[in-house]
Amino acid sequence: MLEFYSASTRMVNTRRGVAECLEVALGEENTDCDLVILHASIGHNFQDLVDETKRLAPSARILAASCCGVVGKEGVSESMKDIALMAIKGSEFTIASTDYIDGHNSYEKCHEMALKLKAASPSVNMLYFLGSGIDIANDQCIKAFEDVLGEHITIFGATSSDNMKGFISFQAVDNQVFEHGAYVVGFSDTTLSVDTQATHGFVAIGEPLIVTKSNEHIIEELNGKPAWSEYLRHLGLPENANCGDSIPIGALGEKLSPELAKEYGNNHILRVVTKHDGENMYYATNCPVGTELWLTTRDEELIFREMDRIVNEMNQRSNGKKPVAVFHADCLARGRFLFDRIIKEELVNRMQYPFYVDGECPPWLGMYGFGEFARLGGKNTYHNYTTALYVIYR
Repeated sequence: MLEFYSASTRMVNTRRGVAECLEVALGEENTDCDLVILHASIGHNFQDLVDETKRLAPSARILAASCCGVVGKEGVSESMKDIALMAIKGSEFTIASTDYIDGHNSYEKCHEMALKLKAASPSVNMLYFLGSGIDIANDQCIKAFEDVLGEHITIFGATSSDNMKGFISFQAVDNQVFEHGAYVVGFSDTTLSVDTQATHGFVAIGEPLIVTKSNEHIIEELNGKPAWSEYLRHLGLPENANCGDSIPIGALGEKLSPELAKEYGNNHILRVVTKHDGENMYYATNCPVGTELWLTTRDEELIFREMDRIVNEMNQRSNGKKPVAVFHADCLARGRFLFDRIIKEELVNRMQYPFYVDGECPPWLGMYGFGEFARLGGKNTYHNYTTALYVIYR
């Protein structure tokens, strides 16, 4: 059976930060294990990160991703020098990866990874997926995994990020570091199950922008005009603005059906733009002509109210079971990088405390990324600007 251990730190020295996390998670005498999943802020050297992990945990497979801050059982940190990890002991998992993925090959690359997982372990029952946060069609990733492994397998995870600039993000597998890679862990411990749910706190405003020309996940025109300029104009940003300027205020909403809106606690699901090339906007999913996109604004009260709601709903669904681990993906735009408005410690405390076991937070690995995967309406779904919780029970 798989066993989970976690730790996090704010440490300038990358190697010392890795050592501290492994010692806190596993003890000073023996930091070896079978799998280490790392999240680290963009200020760390990722080659040093994985090299030191391998030195201290020589038997472990190593996976890593960049982020804009972490959440661990110790709490939240959003500095340029954060490290958090989940260490796992046991053999009931398999890993597949790719060194390059983008919006045009997302289905192909995830289909290849899914086939590798199925060949290695037909009993895989849940997937932890981490892909590049820039230029990726995440709905196609989901479709590829489901086409091979079935819609019944829950996909959870995130997309990597930088410090909200949309400039570069990192992924690592064992001792190799990539800028546009992806990896997936297939868990096959049949004693485990995962429950997922996501929520955001944004409200649609005004009239929608209409996609009038697109190519898969690339929006070329909005309202019959060049897409990026039209988007910036509606945001009130200057023509020389970049993604780092637009991400905090530029969440785009797609309208949900009444049934999904009731479950989600919101009438819209959100999307982020993390790259543009001239006038072309790189959307997080495929975006056909005719799609209506609403601009949105944050609602602080709604963020807290909906967080309390989904935590209560997840606890009710647990039927008294206690979590053995929690994975967590959060949008960096809900953190302090957005105008220093959210009281992040309070939000995280209200998120974590209901899952405590015997007065202690369970092993917890959270990151601030560019996107999140969680079920909605019983289906695997990609989200942006949410808090997404993935609670693992035995």
